[in-house]
Amino acid sequence: MFDVSTEFGARVVHRLQNDYIIWLTTVRADGTPQPSPIWFLWADETIIFYSKPDTPKIRNITPNPRVALNFDGDGQGGNIVVFTGEAAIDQQIPPANQFSVYLTKYGEGMTTRLGMSPAQLAQIYAIPVRVTLLRIRGH
Repeated sequence: MFDVSTEFGARVVHRLQNDYIIWLTTVRADGTPQPSPIWFLWADETIIFYSKPDTPKIRNITPNPRVALNFDGDGQGGNIVVFTGEAAIDQQIPPANQFSVYLTKYGEGMTTRLGMSPAQLAQIYAIPVRVTLLRIRGH
């Protein structure tokens, strides 16, 4: 999807591996975009995230799997990375508290920012979603 030997591609990989937040934009039935900041994991060339069951993003993805994801820029119009893709609930993804790479990235944030254990997070954010990336643009 992107060439990691380029400056842009290397920056994209760095952000996919190290950023904690990416913005997911789904589309409501009335056509209104619905942006949501999410914790995510870059795994197997896809974006994985977990959601509470009854959220706008899950309600929007079910009838319309087309999504966009983007990182925050640098505040001055640079470091822009935007993906488009297709999202699907994927029960093959292990629960958050059993996904070691996810725990390594977000374990501390679960307790310090959210005030919950990994088991509590997995129970609340019980819907695993995989986004297959289709396009990328940025600078």
